Amino acid sequence: MLVYQDLVTGDELLSDSFPYKEVENGALWEVEGKWVVKGSVDVDIGANPSAEGGGEDEGVDDQAVKVVDIVDTFRLQEQPSFDKKGFVTYMKRYIKVLSGILEGEQKEDFKNKIEAATKFLLSKLKDLQFFVGESMKDDGSLVLAYYKDGATDPTFLYFAHGLKEIKC
Repeated sequence: MLVYQDLVTGDELLSDSFPYKEVENGALWEVEGKWVVKGSVDVDIGANPSAEGGGEDEGVDDQAVKVVDIVDTFRLQEQPSFDKKGFVTYMKRYIKVLSGILEGEQKEDFKNKIEAATKFLLSKLKDLQFFVGESMKDDGSLVLAYYKDGATDPTFLYFAHGLKEIKC
């Protein structure tokens, strides 16, 4: 199994369990999320609760909650929305931080592709939700989510150069 960590913070943001598609000339990864129901597991063990003195409501509190699989799996933390000025400020800082970590060909590739990716994201800014990794460090990579043309499940966007592949 492969896990993708934020290059800056070390937070786990994605795994190969969620296939990605490269967009914006490979600067961003697009991943389809799904709403899933978590909790409220009904397990039939073949016993007859009434014959064994058990009541209908005995046991644990079954609270079913709808969550987005990627957000739940990687414990992503939602952040407040950005306005255009705030997002541009974040991107300038992120580009500077990541440029200090990347080397050689990767650094050049990142610098050549990030401007177009930023313009793409700015065009969708009002529709985006923003997430960070579990550590909630503000200098790390953002994970962005939006709903494509009437879709009921969110699509996530990751900065490809900001991820490090780890084999588990």
